[in-house]
Amino acid sequence: MNFINKITVVPKLPEEIVGLKELSENMWWTWNYKAQQLFKKIDENLWNSVQRNPVVFLKKVEQKKLNSAVASNDFMSLYQEVMNNFHNYMNEDQKTWFKKTHSHTNYGEIAYFCMEYGMHESFPMYSGGLGILAGDHIKSASDLGIPLVAVGLLYRKGYFIQKINSEGWQESIYLDYDFSDFPIHPAVDQNGEEVYVSITLPERTVYIKVWEIKVGRVKLYLLDTDLLQNDPEDRKITSTLYGGDLEMRIKQEMVIGIAGVRALRKLGYKPSVWHMNEGHSAFLGLERIREFVQEYNLSFSEAVQAVRAGNIFTTHTPVPAGNDLFPIYLIDKYFGDYWPQLKATRQDFLDLGLEKQKSGESLFSMAILALKLSGRANGVSKLHGTVSKKLWNHVWPGIEWVEVPITYVTNGVHINSWLNPLLQESFKKYLGEDWMLKIDDPDLWTKINDIPNEELWKIHMLLKKELIKFVRESIKAQRMRHGETVEQLEEVENIGNEEALTIGFARRFATYKRADLIFKDPERLKKILNNPERPVELIFAGKAHPADKPGQELMKKIYEYSRDPEFKNKIIILENYDMNMARFLVSGVDIWLNNPRRPLEASGTSGQKAGMNGAINFSVLDGWWNEGYNGKNGWTIGDDRDYENHELQDKIDSVSIYNQLEKQIVPLYYERGNGNIPQEWIEKMKESLKSVTSFFNTYRMLKEYTQKLYMPASEQHRNFCSNDFKVVKDFTKWLNLLKENWNSIKIHVMFDYEKSQIINAEEEIEIQAEIYMPGIGPDSIIAEIVVASLQNGKIEQLKTYDMKLVKEIQKDAYLYTGKIKIEDRGEYGINVRVTPNHPYMPHKNYLMGLVKYPE
Repeated sequence: MNFINKITVVPKLPEEIVGLKELSENMWWTWNYKAQQLFKKIDENLWNSVQRNPVVFLKKVEQKKLNSAVASNDFMSLYQEVMNNFHNYMNEDQKTWFKKTHSHTNYGEIAYFCMEYGMHESFPMYSGGLGILAGDHIKSASDLGIPLVAVGLLYRKGYFIQKINSEGWQESIYLDYDFSDFPIHPAVDQNGEEVYVSITLPERTVYIKVWEIKVGRVKLYLLDTDLLQNDPEDRKITSTLYGGDLEMRIKQEMVIGIAGVRALRKLGYKPSVWHMNEGHSAFLGLERIREFVQEYNLSFSEAVQAVRAGNIFTTHTPVPAGNDLFPIYLIDKYFGDYWPQLKATRQDFLDLGLEKQKSGESLFSMAILALKLSGRANGVSKLHGTVSKKLWNHVWPGIEWVEVPITYVTNGVHINSWLNPLLQESFKKYLGEDWMLKIDDPDLWTKINDIPNEELWKIHMLLKKELIKFVRESIKAQRMRHGETVEQLEEVENIGNEEALTIGFARRFATYKRADLIFKDPERLKKILNNPERPVELIFAGKAHPADKPGQELMKKIYEYSRDPEFKNKIIILENYDMNMARFLVSGVDIWLNNPRRPLEASGTSGQKAGMNGAINFSVLDGWWNEGYNGKNGWTIGDDRDYENHELQDKIDSVSIYNQLEKQIVPLYYERGNGNIPQEWIEKMKESLKSVTSFFNTYRMLKEYTQKLYMPASEQHRNFCSNDFKVVKDFTKWLNLLKENWNSIKIHVMFDYEKSQIINAEEEIEIQAEIYMPGIGPDSIIAEIVVASLQNGKIEQLKTYDMKLVKEIQKDAYLYTGKIKIEDRGEYGINVRVTPNHPYMPHKNYLMGLVKYPE
């Protein structure tokens, strides 16, 4: 039959539940499980088949099921409760923590830039931990009422779907997503016009469309180059997350950094703080310099200082190779027409990011660019803060690593997104309905002890049963795709034993994560897993980057172990690790195993998710666990030190794993008391619930960012950039004068004892210094005594003592004196130095490269 027309019919929402559409278009539903229950109650099978995507769900649900929902009193009661909660949440921003704590501030928004955002598996714009952290960051900003606006890229293919073939090799599958299936809309300006911006690439212009997604009260803007007016190659810039070569990467980073700033401007935003979550977006600093130069007629030097005032950089990698480095020819190619707009020379421009490699070659580092254009920087755990100070010490020549002004804010996770609903209900029952509003209260967490052991264990076993069901369904689907026999498919029902001690290991398959460490001694492992009276099973999951061949080989190795008859049903490896799978794993396993090569785990948040769900962490003392472990809430692998010999480190850590499994962990799990439940194990679970949930959450994290970084940066930005930039102009003029004369400073030190003399602890030492500083003057410097505690010739700690100006000896020459008292025995190094001093400097080592010692 020939048709005169074809039409597509979509369901019509009954008037009584029309709010479901509004709900589907705000990611608030992703961290409110009652909102998710609404869709699930209408059609649970459809809800799961569309990956819990309410936008697609409302396109595909049968009309009769919508009508039936309206006729259900239970459904309508839940609907009214959810919609009331949603509207109250959206309309009560004046009652939030930020409004109550910082009601006096009105400096402008906090602009948050990240290459990926993991808010839910139905919106696959993330690859792993960085993106999920960013998603949790903006969810918590919404909950706390922090005036944050976020920027990222909208990827047509997202990150890859992972399949593991019958030989154990990873297959990377990219899908073309239909953006109409996502809760996004074209961003519009104040006139209601759709927002487009552009950037200039060699001999062409690239146009970028701006999309908006609502994340509670926060707006997330995503940039898209897949437009007809762009060249085919440029349309691919926002095709794939972390895909392509260096040239594709520099284009992606120009889009997020430069076009991201332009998008916010076109939307009417005037941020006072610009937060770069990792170095990918560091080009935003260049665009802000261009704005100050072109629009406010500042010099390049003045613009740099104006930009630094409000910029914050969070680094997530503890190794140089983890940061983007571009060859100079690419910088020349893509920025040759750009630096003149900054009134900068080529060398001025390159100096912002130049880093010399061991080979002698100079490359342009995005991390160094971010550091040099940020007044504040932080790592993501206490240990990572220390590692970062050492890693980037060379950016602050003249000071020791302990003085490098990189602080830390330890990562957390968004509780409502990751705490299982059954545990949320238990917390409401025993901690109070408003427990989420009191998570900073130490007394609240003592109430965890009020949860009866039997009740907590019952919840845990229900969650474990859900995990095993999920595992079996996943393995069965994988084996059916492989064309395995009926008998092999039936064997799937034997995978997963809810009575067995279950260990989870789920993370990116990078070699430093050492996924195969537990297989170091396969025979010993077999005895642990196959004990008929105390069985143990291991569940692995994770993706390797498509270009990471060693990571893929590691995955294949574990897959082969999983099919080994001697490990049958004891080793399980799941494919396509995503946020949905993660929720099952972190809430269903008994032990969360984490054994990266210390100190390469910057933070790690999966263990935090597991810990707040009652799983017990068994981890190397790296990242967050270095702070989180308290002796009662889990176990540690190895010891609290770093190794230069990796083979030795692997051996020591693997033996530690086996010993503790055999002697502590497995026996404790199977030690059953009253009611045939592991009473002492549950006490450890409770300690994990208390210690992890109370501190390692993004509410604490965001409050810390706000107090330590956002508010000080906002205040400095206001001071530097108001009153026709008077402060920044004065500061830059002073700084330029300082730089011109810095090398002329001469220091002559006079001790009141022989330099080689052995002295007694607590003995007072006086030190004098004659300092010649032409063109500078004493008001512009601090003279100080530096006392370094040495361990094997290396500086472990450092303390400084300000020296007092005694008198002017002659023109431009001054006498300073100071006293020190060393409290304890040991080897110490002593010196005198001069550093800059200015009332507009927010912290002592704000300026880079200006430190003078005696020659």
